Amino acid sequence: MAQWQELLKLDSELQDQVSQLYDRRFPREIRHYLSVCIENQDWDSAAVDENKANTCFHVLVASLEEQWNRCVQENHILQGPDFLGFRSHLQKNFKDEPLKMAAVLSECLKEEKKILAAASEVQGCIRPAEEQKWTKELDNKVDELRKQTLEIKKEIKSLEVLNENLDYIQKTWQSEVEQHVGLAKSSAFVEDECRKQLSFITQTKQMVLQQIMNILNLAKQIVETLTGVELPEWKQKLQMSCIGSPADTGLDHLQKWFTTVAEVLHQIHQELQKLQDQCKKYDITDASSLPGPAELEKFRLSLYKELLVNALVVEKQPIMASLPHRPLVLKTKVRFTVTVRFLANLPEFKCRLKVKPVFDKDVQEVKTIKGYRRFDFTVDNSKVLDVDAPEGGLVAEFGHMSLKETTVRTKGSAENRLPVTEELHVIKFVTEFHYAGLECNIQASSLPLVVISSTNQVPSAWASVMWCNMLPAGELRNLSLFLNPPPLTWQQLSQALSWQFLSVGNRELNEDQISTLRDKIVDDPDDLVHWHKFSKNEGVWIWIDAILDLIKRHLVDFWREGSIMGFVSREKARLLLKDKPMGTFLLRFSDSIRDGAITFSYVDYSNGESYVHAVEPYTKTELLYTALPDIINNYTLIDEGNMTKNPLLYLYPDIPKDAAFGHHYSTKTSTTPKNKHPYVRRNLSHMSDNPTPLPSPPQEKLVMDADTHMEVDTFQTAIEYMEENQTLFQELFPDSFSFVGSPFYNTSYDETHVNSENVCPKETSNVF
Repeated sequence: MAQWQELLKLDSELQDQVSQLYDRRFPREIRHYLSVCIENQDWDSAAVDENKANTCFHVLVASLEEQWNRCVQENHILQGPDFLGFRSHLQKNFKDEPLKMAAVLSECLKEEKKILAAASEVQGCIRPAEEQKWTKELDNKVDELRKQTLEIKKEIKSLEVLNENLDYIQKTWQSEVEQHVGLAKSSAFVEDECRKQLSFITQTKQMVLQQIMNILNLAKQIVETLTGVELPEWKQKLQMSCIGSPADTGLDHLQKWFTTVAEVLHQIHQELQKLQDQCKKYDITDASSLPGPAELEKFRLSLYKELLVNALVVEKQPIMASLPHRPLVLKTKVRFTVTVRFLANLPEFKCRLKVKPVFDKDVQEVKTIKGYRRFDFTVDNSKVLDVDAPEGGLVAEFGHMSLKETTVRTKGSAENRLPVTEELHVIKFVTEFHYAGLECNIQASSLPLVVISSTNQVPSAWASVMWCNMLPAGELRNLSLFLNPPPLTWQQLSQALSWQFLSVGNRELNEDQISTLRDKIVDDPDDLVHWHKFSKNEGVWIWIDAILDLIKRHLVDFWREGSIMGFVSREKARLLLKDKPMGTFLLRFSDSIRDGAITFSYVDYSNGESYVHAVEPYTKTELLYTALPDIINNYTLIDEGNMTKNPLLYLYPDIPKDAAFGHHYSTKTSTTPKNKHPYVRRNLSHMSDNPTPLPSPPQEKLVMDADTHMEVDTFQTAIEYMEENQTLFQELFPDSFSFVGSPFYNTSYDETHVNSENVCPKETSNVF
């Protein structure tokens, strides 16, 4: 498996380490989308050889162009990555310095291996000892099976030699006696030796049959383990991975075990055939109570069939390119892909099996559920299982599948009808096997999937997919599940929700976030969550899904870095912030905006008393124009004295704002170069009226002294001077005079008031 794919399975903390390797050195996105290409180059040599480095550089550029052309052909320009932008970055930063790029990638790849090695050691310690022991025992059994089979081949070869020798003696001795009369006296001795030899052959044959019987018994144990334990466990992991679990769904072990057992059973078939041929050729009869070759062949054939009918699996579930994190949700007339694999990877099976997909094969719900829709594939998608290059498995990838509805729902009562997003379907893959005396039909089924006709149905359809995949495996065969959906425990549902955030933002929910969601979702004394409570009408899922979309579009980096607290109530935010230093703030998702929005709450002080304020949430539309770090960096309060300040200083609990978000700012705070055009430079600012009461003035009447008069006079003089020298001051202090009355201040800002819930209405203004 590719090194990068292994890294993607690590937990968020280790993935953060990988991200830091590439920070400001090489785009992580290029590392992701060109992972195979990058790992196939010799960066160690390229780092010290400019010619090799230049070659590697052009290989990456060519790969990016190839990916771009593929997006154009598949009409995925808008949905796909910015491959042209990646190419421009490489050309701008490394075209003249290919050695620099080679050195960076050489070092990063080595560090990646260290991170993987460390993770492997930790997982080795954490992995249950019983599971390790079980896998090792199965490996040992399979190895023993192969070893015993090799011994049997030697024994049968020896047995064949013994039979040939005995047959030769018996036939040649008779002719010798006829030619030499004197040899007749030795006939008794020769016949006795032949009887002894025959007895030895018979004993050897019985021993061989017993050994074959032992091999088949051991094979039976392994087949039962593979089909009854290992394969169901893998399918369970596949279920979980489809809804976001980082579970390892690799098939390396299973394919090795299936292939070895199939190879052994095939060899036993050949050896039994040899034994039968010897019995016929040399007219050997056996009165032993042991099963003969014919009976053993029947036993072998039953094991062979049991193994092979379970060897076809759906390795990659149906998935559309537009929903890479949401398999099993298909839209009519939209292309999707699916991959099947035959685990018994013998050379004899190559190009022998033709797999045909069938939609809703033998599904009873078509007849029993009123209005159940019927679909078919737009084209014939039959594929022949062939060896894929990287891993050598027998694989068929269906890359251009799409569905069309063959029956349309009629108008009328919706009673006893399932909603479109709760109607479950399956795709079955069928093939016929004819080889070495075995004829059987083999099929594999996808997990239950949902077919939609509009992208607006995706959230509800995905809720159905999550729900049914968190249920026990037996429930998956019930495609009418949502006629009476069983509840999930909060433990089950919270795990599924946490995986959604891992898939979208590379970070799972923590215990505090899960606890907040539990308070919002669970109202059952048995800690159960019912389907209608979760997904129907104003169910909480639509809100959570909108937040996932918000993270995916605008907040991935900040969620992955842990900068967003996210799920925390307003009251909890107040309790967390009220005793913190002035300017401490936290980021939380809005509870009231169903389409997904984010806000920040911060603490301010006046007269020794703390005030916690929540800013009006920022929606996806607003974040489309201004990134969250820039909003935080440029956020401004205006108090009654027309003075401005940014109240956001420390990300909760005590991280300086610039340390948390500085590397994400799109604008720098350094001195701005002089404009080449005659306009005054402006910045987009986010402002609110200061909701914190101003400090109370002292009770005594203050007498303004001469110094105070001087400060006022100086200030007024400065204003007059600024009016006379507007351009000069703008160049020197572009952000220093943004108060009302300054010639640089935009007077179009509308005064707003603070509501009773301490929410600061925000205004966006161009500050000149």
